[in-house]
Order: sequence, then structure tokens, then C-alpha cells
Amino acid sequence: MRHATTLLEGLHFGEGPRWHDGKLWFSDFYDHAVMSVKPGGPAEKVVEVPGQPSGLGWLPDGRLLVVSMTDRKLMRLEGKNLVQHADLSGVATFHCNDMVVDSVGRAYVGNFGFDLEAYMATHGIEAALGEPGAPTATLARVDPDGSVHTAATGMRFPNGSVVTPDGRTLIVAETLGLRLTAFDIAPDGTLSGRRVWASTGSVAPDGICLDAAGAIWVSNPLGTECVRVAEGGDVLDRLTTSQPSFAVALGGPGRKTLFLMTAPGSAVDVVGTARAGKVEAVEVEVGGAGLP
Repeated sequence: MRHATTLLEGLHFGEGPRWHDGKLWFSDFYDHAVMSVKPGGPAEKVVEVPGQPSGLGWLPDGRLLVVSMTDRKLMRLEGKNLVQHADLSGVATFHCNDMVVDSVGRAYVGNFGFDLEAYMATHGIEAALGEPGAPTATLARVDPDGSVHTAATGMRFPNGSVVTPDGRTLIVAETLGLRLTAFDIAPDGTLSGRRVWASTGSVAPDGICLDAAGAIWVSNPLGTECVRVAEGGDVLDRLTTSQPSFAVALGGPGRKTLFLMTAPGSAVDVVGTARAGKVEAVEVEVGGAGLP
């Protein structure tokens, strides 16, 4: 089993890593900031996000989109200023989280659906994981004009997402459903053909990324590992991280560096004040593909 090495320390809680324009971009929840870093260089603050940043993506013209979690908005960076791109509160029933932006600028945005920490405090983690009685969430689609639509209902904490290179398939990590779920994407962005792409067993899939062989790297917040999964659920590879992994991205030359966002946990009382979050990395044989 291979081990990831530490590239960057001192984060609160890193999420939404993306390789873009020769840099690794990511959100730090409790720094309320989007950051970027060149390999071997220091991290730089791109923009502050008072509503707590999560998923990142870019419109075809290069403008940055940022999920603002707690106010359930999708923001757009215009110059140095954030402006509202879309209000997600009509679809999202709790904090928003990760997203993927496709090649025409449509954003598919997940949300918790409910207060997960409060639910687990009352019912326990077992009730939240895989239990049919737990609350669900609605996946949002935001078109390039900022209009918001329901993309899929009954999702079990929709989280990290990828779009295949042909633009025809969306795959979403349902963290509390312990599965990766695939949809067919119509030319107008509507989704159909919902199916289980892979069951992930004891791995609660958080952030994900797709490689050129069609496999998906899956971060596991329940363990100090990241796994590479084939369609159908076979585990093809497994690597060890220094602490639980919450998000992943393939980038660097040939997109063959797997970047991992790790932290001791995700609860604000654990990582809100401490700076124990890291960016870890490992070289892989198969480069990244598709979006993000």
C-alpha cells in the first residue's frame, strides 16, 4: 500500500480541490477563503467567501464559480469581487457543498439536505449511513444564465461529482448512501437513467475524481485512505493518508498527481480553530480525465 506525502500544512479544512491553469485551487471552510498554490510555492488567497466556500468551477470564459455553503448561494468572481450567480435556497434544504461545472457552464450543486451533525447526535452515525429513513436532498442544476433547476431528488447527501470526457454522464458521490450514482446528461442538462455506478461498502464517498481509464478515486472521511474504484465497485488501488481524506483531484503534468485534502475531522469544534488540515499527494499511473 502506498502512502501519500504532505505538500502543504496549516489549513483549517480544505475542500473542492481543482487543477486549473497550472495551479491547485481549493477552498478552506474556516478560513472563509478560496486558495491557490503552484507546486512548490506558497498558498495564495484568491478571494474571501464569508458564507464558507466549498465547490469550485469555471465558466467557459474563465470566470470562477464558488459555492457559498451557509447562505446557499453560487457566487461568481468578477475581477476581485464576488457577485451572486444563483440563489440555491429554493432547492437546497441545508448547507450546499461540492459541485461540478460542465463544459458549457452548467453547475450541478449538492447540499446536505438536513443538519447532519444534529441528526447524528440524536440518532447516531449508523442511522445516517445507508438507512432508508434518513432525510434526503435535492441536487441542483444551475444553467449558465444563473437559473436554478431541480436536477435529481431523493439523494443521500450528494457530494463530489464528475462529468465524463464526452459530457454525457454525471457521476455523483452519495456520501450517506455509500454509493456512486450515475446519470445520463441530455443536451439541455436534464438528467435521466439514474443508476448505481458503484457501491462503496465501508467507504463513505466524499470528494471524487475520474481518471482516463474510467476509474474513480474516492476519498474516505471514515478512514485514513483513498481508494480507486471501477464501475461495479471493484477496488483497484488503495493508498494511505496521514489523516482522513475529504476530497481529491488529479493534476500536475499529465494530470498524474493525485492531490488529497485531509484533516482530523470535519466538525467545526475540531477544525474550526486548529490548523491541522493538509494537502497530501501521490503520483499515479493513470492521468485525470473529464471534469472537474
